[in-house]
Amino acid sequence: MSSAPDCRSCGAPLRHTFVDLGEQPLSNGFLTREQLEAGDDPRYPLHARVCEQCLLVQVDEVVPANAIFSDTYAYFSSYSQSWLDHAARYAETSSERVGLDPSSLVIEVASNDGYLLRNFVAAGIPVLGVEPSANVAGVAVAAGIPTDVEFFGTEHARTIRGRRLAADLVVANNVFAHIPALNDFTSGLAAVLKPEGVLTIEVQHLLRLIEHVEFDTIYHEHYYYYSLLAARTVLGRAGLRIFDVEELSTHGGSLRMWVSLDEAAEAWPQTEAVERVLESERAAGLGSLETYAAFAPRVARVLDELRSFLREAQAEGARVAAYGAAAKGNTLLNSAGVGPDDISYVVDRSPHKQGLFTPGSHLPVLDPEQVCDDRPEYLLLLAWNLRNEITQQMAYVRDWGCRFVVPVPRLEVFP
Repeated sequence: MSSAPDCRSCGAPLRHTFVDLGEQPLSNGFLTREQLEAGDDPRYPLHARVCEQCLLVQVDEVVPANAIFSDTYAYFSSYSQSWLDHAARYAETSSERVGLDPSSLVIEVASNDGYLLRNFVAAGIPVLGVEPSANVAGVAVAAGIPTDVEFFGTEHARTIRGRRLAADLVVANNVFAHIPALNDFTSGLAAVLKPEGVLTIEVQHLLRLIEHVEFDTIYHEHYYYYSLLAARTVLGRAGLRIFDVEELSTHGGSLRMWVSLDEAAEAWPQTEAVERVLESERAAGLGSLETYAAFAPRVARVLDELRSFLREAQAEGARVAAYGAAAKGNTLLNSAGVGPDDISYVVDRSPHKQGLFTPGSHLPVLDPEQVCDDRPEYLLLLAWNLRNEITQQMAYVRDWGCRFVVPVPRLEVFP
C-alpha cells in the first residue's frame, strides 16, 4: 500500500479522504476530432484529501501544471456577461478603497484575457497582467493590456521588482486554488506588494462547496479548496494577514479576502467580518475531520439522481442536451459515467470551445443556436452557477415545452 502524500502547505501526511472521484480527464482538456479518433484523452486520479493539521483540502498532484495551462487552454473569462459585470464592480470598489490613481500600479496574477484589468486601464490606472497560457495572454496584449506570459512565483516576483515595479493592489482572483507550489506563490504575492499595498484573493468557499454538494468544482487544475480557517494559515506563513473578507455568490459561493503585509496592520485594521466568517465555519464543523468524511456519501446521492433522470429520459424517448461546456460540467459528466448515448451534445457561447469535444464524455460542443434547431425535451445546465443568466438567454426553449434541469445540489427539473 502506497504511503499518503504530504500536504503542500504544511507538509503533514494526507491520511484523510474528502472525496475520491476516480480516474478523470483534464476538465479543460477539450478534444479535436483528430484527438478523439486517436483516443488521445488521458485520465488521471482525482482524489481530494483534507490535511489533519492545517485543514487545507487538496487534490493529489498527478498532473504537471504546464500540461494544464498550456497554449491550448480553453478557458476565456470574457464569455460570461455576469462575470464581466462582477469584474467591473470589483475594479470600481477596489480603486476607491485602496485610493488608486494614475500614479498607482495594479498587478493581476492569472489575468486571463484581460477582462478585469481593462476596467483599470479605462480609468487611467497602470496595470500589469501575469498569465501563463500564451494563447489567452495574447488576447489581452492585443487589447493593449501589458501581460507577462509566465507562471507566477517568487522568481517572477523578483523579476518584476527588478523592473522597479511594486503594486498598490495585487489581484489574485480564482488562481489561489491553481498553484501546486503554494508557499512559493504566496511568498511571491507578498514580494510584489508595496509596504501598505493590498492583496485581494477570491476563492471558492469550501463551506458552500460542502453545504451545496458542489463536488463538480473539484478538478485537477483546482489543487486547493479553501476555508477561511485554512487560508489564514497559508497566508500567515508568508507574512500576510487577512484584514477583511466578503462572502460572494460567484462560483456557487466564494470568499474575497482583503490581505496586507503583517507590518501594515495599523494601515489596514481587521474588520468584524473576519471573525464572523471564521465562527460560521467552526459552527458548520469545518474544524472537525468528521465533517469532511461525511461529504462523499452526499456526492454519491447526487450522481445517482442524475443517472436515474437520464435513464428515465431515455426510456421515454426524450432528448437531452446540455448547456455550458464548463470544467465543472466535465467533472460531473465523468463522475456519473455519462456519454453521447445519454446526452446528445453540449452548447457553449465560447467560439474557442465550439467544434471540440468534451473530455471523457466526448460530447460535441456546438453553438447555442443548435438548441433552437434541434428542439430537445430537456436542457441540462452544467454551468449551474450561471443558472439565472442561462435561463434568461435560453427562455425561448419554453416555446416547445423544453424543460431545464439543474443537477446540483439536488436534481431539479423546471419549465
